Amino acid sequence: MREILPVAARWAGAEQAFAIATVVGVGGSAPREIGASMVVSASGEVFGTVSGGCVEGAVYERCLEVLAGAAPRVDRFAYSDADAFAVGLTCGGTIDVLVRAVTPGSAAAADLELLAAREAAAIPTGFALVTAGPELGVGRVVSSDVPAPAVAPGVVSLRVGVPARLIVVGAVEFAVALARLGAAMGMRVTVVDPREVFATEARFAGAEVVVDWPDRYLAGERLDAGTAVCVLTHDPKIDVPALRAALASPAGYIGAMGSRRTHDDRMRRLGDAEVPPAARMRVRSPIGLDLGGRSPEETALSILAEIVADRHGGTGARLSGLSGPVHAAVGPGAGSGSDAATQVPAAVPSQVPSIECAWLPDVPARS
Repeated sequence: MREILPVAARWAGAEQAFAIATVVGVGGSAPREIGASMVVSASGEVFGTVSGGCVEGAVYERCLEVLAGAAPRVDRFAYSDADAFAVGLTCGGTIDVLVRAVTPGSAAAADLELLAAREAAAIPTGFALVTAGPELGVGRVVSSDVPAPAVAPGVVSLRVGVPARLIVVGAVEFAVALARLGAAMGMRVTVVDPREVFATEARFAGAEVVVDWPDRYLAGERLDAGTAVCVLTHDPKIDVPALRAALASPAGYIGAMGSRRTHDDRMRRLGDAEVPPAARMRVRSPIGLDLGGRSPEETALSILAEIVADRHGGTGARLSGLSGPVHAAVGPGAGSGSDAATQVPAAVPSQVPSIECAWLPDVPARS
């Protein structure tokens, strides 16, 4: 949901009517997670995606219907066994999509503006969306004082304001590319380096820049499983203390740049610093996946690819060389990477797209 919040908030602030479609249930090898959303303006402008396939065409039509006055509804989209060539969720999964209208000046419009502001400010905020019953389509913002809204039957619970963190140690040129690409992925990026001449906001636009010794900074931060720490300095007096501090935390990913010889030396130094062997094994080094690239941008891509693979349990192998579903199967009520949890009604009308359900060619291009 967080990806559509800036656009939804802008439309709400301009008092435009629009519809919002949100994935509120998933099953099998679903292409998107619970909370994935798409918005459609009254003029037909589209932003976001709920599946990345032909389902968008059917959902777009549903959005136009609610904008014309139809009631909010939940539709289930699934692969049609009767037609092996049907365009839709050919991965074999199912998604339940709630479509609702947002009118100018409504409580829903105000909620979206509030959620967008809290997402931008990284203020943890819950959002409970009713998916069944007489209040179908009603959303409620939950106080940021609680980590997430309580799960109840017929309610999907989402969280915003809790982006994954990327802490880059070392303001080197590779860090410039990594910070830029991490920010583009929606991560909260911090670059920390004690050398003021390199750690400048001009070099790292869009990232928080901290001029400090990385080990001291990391020791004072609350790192969690959603935090990735990437040490890129190549300087033992900076990276070894930084790694020691990171390894003392529950950070979900810890990686260090360098050759295999550098890695061996670094492990020896960490051992001399009394870092236990089990903790040292957490360091991903040499950092990144084997993509073969050498430029800062290609290296940044390989690092973020490894972070994503670790976070989702991926292998990093070529999909063309694997068998089975592309996406890991999930069951009803499973959570997503955004800490979503849901309980949706089982009796949802199935809307199986056909070959005619291609993306509408006359949809205006996004500005």
